[in-house]
Amino acid sequence: MESNPPPLTAAGAGQKLHIVMFPWLAFGHMIPFLELSKLIAQKGHKISFLSTPKNIDRLPKTPHTLSPLINFVKLPLPRIENLPENAEATVDLPYEQVKYLKIAYDRLQTPITQFLKSSNPDWVFLDFAPYWLPQIASHLNISTAYFNILNAAFLGFLGPVPVLKGEEDYRTKPEDFVISPKWVPFESTVAFRLFEILRIFRDGVSGDDENVPDTYRIGATIEGCDVVAVKSCSEFEPEWFELLVELHRKPVLAVGLLPATADDGGGNGVAGKSF
Repeated sequence: MESNPPPLTAAGAGQKLHIVMFPWLAFGHMIPFLELSKLIAQKGHKISFLSTPKNIDRLPKTPHTLSPLINFVKLPLPRIENLPENAEATVDLPYEQVKYLKIAYDRLQTPITQFLKSSNPDWVFLDFAPYWLPQIASHLNISTAYFNILNAAFLGFLGPVPVLKGEEDYRTKPEDFVISPKWVPFESTVAFRLFEILRIFRDGVSGDDENVPDTYRIGATIEGCDVVAVKSCSEFEPEWFELLVELHRKPVLAVGLLPATADDGGGNGVAGKSF
């Protein structure tokens, strides 16, 4: 990048940031992104939360005290063949049709680019799926953070970028995922069970002619971003955070567990947390 990213601790120096959130179209991803948005907004930063109209309408309401700082931006989902008309999230689809949701999601590149150009944010926090977004943001001198909504152990188990992108011939069959990988230097039982990886191997790892595999998406996203943020605490899994820094050679932030907060219809926001 041509310039250093503005620090996420800029609030302490009086600088307020504009941060874009762009989660994958699954509520298990959108909710953590929303909770992180609330936490950052508490510090006085402006949030633009991007998703599709139907998904935004189904999200929990934000506390009244944070509403002025969190702007929900509705991006119409492009219609494609084999994707049901009203499907905008994984909950709307059987598993075998989720790949079409990813294809439609990838076609949001143009409206995302237009929004970034017009709004000129400081940071984009993105999910695993928009592997194309870090490059777009970099060309616009916008810093990026990959927000992993699972724990550090999961991300460490997945491995370095060359493995994730299929550039190393290390994991070629489901059985390769049921053992601790070679890059984990400590004793660990973190691994898939065979029936778990069998269900997701084609879409998640090997891919097909219609879709980009999830592992490639994760690898390309990590490779292109400035920072990796993890929904976990370093006190809970310190060895995994150390491994992530070693694997990816970039800052890795623990943002906390981000438990969902109940909406009280206009309370005082998210209490008892720090970032």
